Amino acid sequence: MNDIWKRLAEHHRQQGDLRIEDLFAADPGRATGFATSADGLVFDWSKTAIDATARDLLLQLAAPVAARRDAMFAGQRINETEDRAVLHTALRNLDGSVTVDGKDVMPQVRETHQHMRDFAARVRSGAFSGQGGRFTDVVNIGIGGSDLGPAMATRALSPWHDGPRVHFVSNVDGADIADALKGLDPATTLVIVASKTFTTIETMTNAATARDWMAGSVTTPATQFAALSSAQGKTAQWGIDADRVFGFEDWVGGRYSMWGPIGLSLMIAIGPDAFDEFLAGGLAMDRHFRSAPDGQNLPVLLALVGLWHNQVCGYGTRAVLPYDNRLARLPAYLQQLEMESNGKRVAMDGSDLTLPSGPVIWGEPGTNGQHAFYQLIHQGTQVIPCEFMLAARGHESDLAHHHLLLAANCLAQSEALMRGRSLDEARGLMRAKGLEGAELERQARHRVFPGNRPSTTLVFPELTPFVLGQIVALYEHRVFVEGVILGINSFDQWGVELGKELALQVAPLLDGVASPGHDPSTEHLAALIRELRG
Repeated sequence: MNDIWKRLAEHHRQQGDLRIEDLFAADPGRATGFATSADGLVFDWSKTAIDATARDLLLQLAAPVAARRDAMFAGQRINETEDRAVLHTALRNLDGSVTVDGKDVMPQVRETHQHMRDFAARVRSGAFSGQGGRFTDVVNIGIGGSDLGPAMATRALSPWHDGPRVHFVSNVDGADIADALKGLDPATTLVIVASKTFTTIETMTNAATARDWMAGSVTTPATQFAALSSAQGKTAQWGIDADRVFGFEDWVGGRYSMWGPIGLSLMIAIGPDAFDEFLAGGLAMDRHFRSAPDGQNLPVLLALVGLWHNQVCGYGTRAVLPYDNRLARLPAYLQQLEMESNGKRVAMDGSDLTLPSGPVIWGEPGTNGQHAFYQLIHQGTQVIPCEFMLAARGHESDLAHHHLLLAANCLAQSEALMRGRSLDEARGLMRAKGLEGAELERQARHRVFPGNRPSTTLVFPELTPFVLGQIVALYEHRVFVEGVILGINSFDQWGVELGKELALQVAPLLDGVASPGHDPSTEHLAALIRELRG
């Protein structure tokens, strides 16, 4: 493996000043040869500097993926640091059979899924209601994977909403829950508390605040709470009836969990049938990932492009740019998915990594981003690979002219990033404006675009529940492939623990209680906050 990385680095060095446009000139079939499709999704990676040699070397990196992939789908404990299987895929494979430690886990998965369907149907129909009547609003309280996934998907699939309004609370900042509850009627609000252990401090703090808020209008608030948790003892202490508790196994990681009970808020919003279409899209991508050869495998290719840009070319960041306003939360969701999964510094065996583990993921939907940070992408001193996403048609057929303009902007941006504008071209523009001499030269230099900046484009027919399922599963498997190639465990997240532990020790300081062992800066800041609080 190390030899392949060295050969990739040497090939990148030998490319020198090669421009992506030159690859198209040398290969008339590049536009189709470097584009791959699966069940309606088309992944175009032709606007990168990956040529045939780089592609072949990158594909060699993928050699260990097949065995690890088969082990994951078979229920083996590939999360070795926590000694767990990794089976979020089982939550969307409702007709399958998966064995963990000699036991088929699918009957329980199907039973939980049916429990979700029945409950969502009762909430949506009014058969299960609040003290004030039919539920008009649902508040999902969670954080991290218990929030980002369903919050992203609920917004993405807003055209399918025909149930109660759904709101999301995650931040322990009181502003979050105060704003979410403002204007809601406690007597017609259902609160869903999403915490596997029912101990997550941010979630349980917000849940207690919601309960107090509801207690002002509802005699028994617990009857309007549901829990997404495996800690039935703790949910019972809250008074939440077992019929409104939806558990899941430890082989479902938080950021991979919205296919099951964590997706209950989404199911209530769009309905059980549309939710099943979402699952079907994820399952379709699973089947493609397991069966397609590496050279035609979307998750593998997406991962290899990412590794080329980050580990080989040294580009430290990646912009995710969905040209769909309803995917506004997708960059944040993918930020957690990749950075929490692959933001590691040691390999599976505990040895130090010899390569960077992953880039910074960020982004905004187009065209808003064009008026915010595209300046840096086009003319800044850093190269930022971009991942564009675009539907061929929008949901609003009566506003097709809007979507045409949206699509034109998406394609134009990727073309502009690649082509750029030379100094001679800029001089011509300024000359046409009547400038000359030193002023012409000065103004022209401001209008130069270096170009040769890589991007990929994912095109799909329309954003539907099925397509969203495909996209989410595509990126889940992309993260998995990157992790396998880098030799890391993508399914633990020890990096989130230290700060949480220290927060419990810092909290007494803010109340003026002695808490030894802190650095002078932390103690000084705590004293300052106490003073400002009066």
